[in-house]
Amino acid sequence: MSDQNVHKAGFTSSGITKGSLASSMMSHEAKVSGGGVHSGGPTATLQEMGAKGSTHSSGFTSSGISRGSQASQMMSQEARSHGGGTPRGGTTSTVQSISTGGKGGRR
Repeated sequence: MSDQNVHKAGFTSSGITKGSLASSMMSHEAKVSGGGVHSGGPTATLQEMGAKGSTHSSGFTSSGISRGSQASQMMSQEARSHGGGTPRGGTTSTVQSISTGGKGGRR
């Protein structure tokens, strides 16, 4: 289900869908960062996973992040770099939210 939710959000094997949540995220992230979308950020990570259909196999599941997965490693690394917690709107929380059908912390 998580890969399907990522595709519904507009992250597909043929790129980001015009007018989708994905295009809105990409636009917002580009404006905030001065014109580009950074590798490893929420948009780039979701697009890579959406193109490969690998969200669920990476450990982002409907019941949470799988222990010992790529997702858990990502969450741990992000928590360490932010003083112990994963920030709202960060890569891990955004990917997890969208993979479960949420809006990725954006309203």
